[in-house]
Parts: sequence; structure tokens; C-alpha cells
Amino acid sequence: MWWQYFLVFICSMAVDIVPFPLPPAFTVMVLLQIVFKLNIWAVVGIGVAGSVLGRYILTLYVPKISNKIFNRTKNEDVEFLGEKMKQGGWKSHAGILLYSLLPLPTTPLFIAGGMAKMKPIQIIPAFIVGKFISDSIAVFMGEYAVANTTKLFEGMVDWKSMTGLVLGILLICALLFIDWRELIQHKKFKLKFKIWK
Repeated sequence: MWWQYFLVFICSMAVDIVPFPLPPAFTVMVLLQIVFKLNIWAVVGIGVAGSVLGRYILTLYVPKISNKIFNRTKNEDVEFLGEKMKQGGWKSHAGILLYSLLPLPTTPLFIAGGMAKMKPIQIIPAFIVGKFISDSIAVFMGEYAVANTTKLFEGMVDWKSMTGLVLGILLICALLFIDWRELIQHKKFKLKFKIWK
């Protein structure tokens, strides 16, 4: 029975380790909890741990690939944004907590943190709290949906999941193409599309 929980951990980590929005980790948790009839609290705890490890790894490797993908100006722009986030103190942590409670992909948050070379400790604690709360709610709702398993599978690709995917892509585009330094320092909205090496 332990291998099913290991599968929860690996799958939750896998969907949160990639730098583009995939279905949220809670969908994997819900699916595996239903299929294997696993203990719900164990699924939440192990799934959140896998998700946190995936996001941690993402913040570590994004700075290494961002220098190879994006030009120096875009990297400096996002580093500037990260510096502003670091200076926010408790407000930054509250913002990360609130963001992780929303039904939005957290991929853009961790890409920004990684590109800005923020230490994972500046992002992860608030993310853990928000992730645990939101995933607990989602997994318990999934347990309720066991009676309607066919509807659950039909609903995995519905307007809500597509909206989340589109919003995640738009947030990544906003992170990449908005000139954040110009916006924060001079209050001017400016787009930059020449960001690639």
C-alpha cells in the first residue's frame, strides 16, 4: 500500500516541477485518493510535500535556464521585481499566501521568484500554508465526488480548468513581457517583446 502514497508524492512533485502550467497537483491527489481509496489526510500531507519539493526545485533551476533563454535586460527586470518582493516583508508573505489560496496556477509565482534569484525560504513557507489549505479543501471535495466519478472525469477538462490554464499562461506572459522596472519606478506601463537571447 505504501507505493500508492509514493505515487501521490511523485505525481504531485512532477506537475509542480515544470516551468509551465499543468493541471494542479490537487487533481492528481484527488484522482489517486479515489482510485486507491487512500487515507485523505495522508494524501493531502504527502501530496503537499511533493508539491513543495517540486516548487523548491523549480526555484533552484529556473535561474540557470533563464540566463540561457532570456536576454540580460529581461533577467535584470525580473530580478528587480524580486528585490521589491523581498523588501515587502510580511506583505510579500501575505501576498504569496493569498495567491496560493486562489484557484490560479502558482507556476508564475515560482518562475518569478526563481528568475529573481529569491531564496526559496522567502516563498515556500507562505506557499505551504496556502497549499495545505487549498489542497485539503480540494481533496475533501474529491472524496465527496466519489459517488459521481464519471462526472469528475468529464469535468477535468471543463471551462474552469481551461480558464486556469489560460490565466496561468497570461500570468507568465505578464511576468515576461511587462517592463516591471519601468512600471514600478516610473509608473509607466510598457511591454517588451525582445526578451530572448
